[in-house]
Amino acid sequence: MSLKHGILGLLNYGPTTGYELDKSFKGTLNFFWQAQTSQIYRELSTMEKQGWVTSEMIIQSDKPNKKLFSLTESGKEELNRWLMHDSIKEDIRVKDPFLVKLFFSGEVDASTNIETMKQFVKCCHYAFEKIKESIKQCEEASEADKKAIYWGMTASFGYYYYEMCIRWAEDTILKMEELL
Repeated sequence: MSLKHGILGLLNYGPTTGYELDKSFKGTLNFFWQAQTSQIYRELSTMEKQGWVTSEMIIQSDKPNKKLFSLTESGKEELNRWLMHDSIKEDIRVKDPFLVKLFFSGEVDASTNIETMKQFVKCCHYAFEKIKESIKQCEEASEADKKAIYWGMTASFGYYYYEMCIRWAEDTILKMEELL
């Protein structure tokens, strides 16, 4: 996935401000695709130049003005092209900086690595709890919008992913403890 396609997908649900889009992105897609606020705004600007989105300045007297972004027909076509593109072999590749660090962690003493893995477990537990909340929200939303069923499917993936990460990290800690 590219950031632009995630943004197009969210805009497909209706016009929104950059602020709301950033909040929505971080509340839904963040556990499997991260983006900084600045990246989202930069991508919106690029997509507007490409004609995939339009923006309208909303003048407000009691609040700061806001820019409302909408998906164009060209943007919908790009989203559909991307959704229909057979790229599974490319999409399933894993890019995980934590695993790259672990690969080279033989250069660090085992006790430090064990502490790092314990922090990893804590982070996974936190993410695991957030995913459970997200699944509940998706289940509630799917009653009103059948598209939300797919949101729940990705949240379910996150649930199983973090469950696996926790088990893997606990096994890894046991192996590291043998090095002490």
